[in-house]
Amino acid sequence: MAKNFEPENKLPNMIGPGTKIKGDVETNGDIKIDGSVDGNIVSKGRVLIGQNGVVKGDVKCANCDIYGNFDGKIQVNELLSLKATSKLSGDIKTGKLSIEPGAKFTGTCNMDGQTAQNTAATPNAKK
Repeated sequence: MAKNFEPENKLPNMIGPGTKIKGDVETNGDIKIDGSVDGNIVSKGRVLIGQNGVVKGDVKCANCDIYGNFDGKIQVNELLSLKATSKLSGDIKTGKLSIEPGAKFTGTCNMDGQTAQNTAATPNAKK
C-alpha cells in the first residue's frame, strides 16, 4: 500500500541576498527571503521577508514577519508583523496585526476576526 510522503521540513527554505526569482513559490514549511521574488508565495508555515528582501506579488501563509519591502496582496491566517524597517504597499487580510513604530504601510487592512483560511472556506451567501 502506497503512502503519500511529505518530508517534515525542520530547516527553513532560504532565498539569499543577490538571488532573484521570477515565478511562484510554494512550500509546506517556512521560508526566509533576503533576495528578490517577483511572483506569488504560498506557505503553510511562516514567511519572513528580511531587511534586504523584496517581494512583488501575492502571499498566502500562516504567519509573516516583514522587515523589508512588500508590494501586493497578503493573506495571513494568524499573525502579520510589520517590523520598524518594513515598507508594505498593498492589501492585508489577517487574523492579527502587529506594527512597530517606523514601519510604513500604504493600502487596506481587513481584520474581521476570521482567519483568511476560514473566510476562503465559507460560501458567499449573497450569490
